Amino acid sequence: MKPLWLKAKIPAGAHYHGLKKLFRDLNLHTVCEEAQCPNIGDCWDRKTATVMIMGDTCTRSCGFCAVNTGRPKPLDAHEPQNVAQALAQLNLQHVVITSVDRDDLSDGGSHHFAQTIQEVKKACPHMTLEVLIPDFKGQQEDLARVFAAGPDILNHNLETVARLQKQVRPQAHYERSLKVLSLAAEAGLVAKSGIMVGLGETFDEVEQTLCDLYQKGKISILTVGQYLQPTLNNLVVERFYSPQEFAKIRQMALNIGIPEVASSPFVRSSYHADESAIKLLAHG
Repeated sequence: MKPLWLKAKIPAGAHYHGLKKLFRDLNLHTVCEEAQCPNIGDCWDRKTATVMIMGDTCTRSCGFCAVNTGRPKPLDAHEPQNVAQALAQLNLQHVVITSVDRDDLSDGGSHHFAQTIQEVKKACPHMTLEVLIPDFKGQQEDLARVFAAGPDILNHNLETVARLQKQVRPQAHYERSLKVLSLAAEAGLVAKSGIMVGLGETFDEVEQTLCDLYQKGKISILTVGQYLQPTLNNLVVERFYSPQEFAKIRQMALNIGIPEVASSPFVRSSYHADESAIKLLAHG
């Protein structure tokens, strides 16, 4: 049974239904829905959402994720413009764009991702843009293409500690993800990453992971949230962390040197991302 501090807001209201209709009309997907995010009620009521591009089917099979796995459909050539149109209508200060992994494509979808960034920047010049990207198999040419498109924040999640990587994200690599982040920072972007707790890690492992993210990944923003099992086919929750433990992890990360840290049960990589981004970019 979930503890009392993990009671999420039930999706409802005019903003929720308005966003749902907008995304359906433009044939767009959101990670909020596809990953069964518990924050969808809160975020959509605030008129914020995380757009998921390149379809709704992922080529990877991460143990924590509810997004469909299989053979994806061809890319929608109109998607970059449709995403830009939707975001222009929302008139947001900050937005997050993510994607499924597309290992079936020779460039991992990096051209499509870069084009989407460019279209959004043209349509929404006053909005800050955060992208949550795949690792593109570590291919530096593909990563550089996305970096060059000019997002304000480059997010790539490490998800868990080194020992649990094969169980949690079997087609990814711990060191490769750290390299993606460091390359983003070296390209002049604000690097961001996130982990989940409750998968069986120890506090010592969490601390080592935070050190790796700061020292090797060169991140400036960190998110830490409670893992919640989205379906019966996903990994089970090993334990629930208390709000006090999340506060302890936040202080640990700040002591390590990470400038901006969001750590609480409902934190996800894009949950209230505008608050961390605006605070950090304002001082950058």
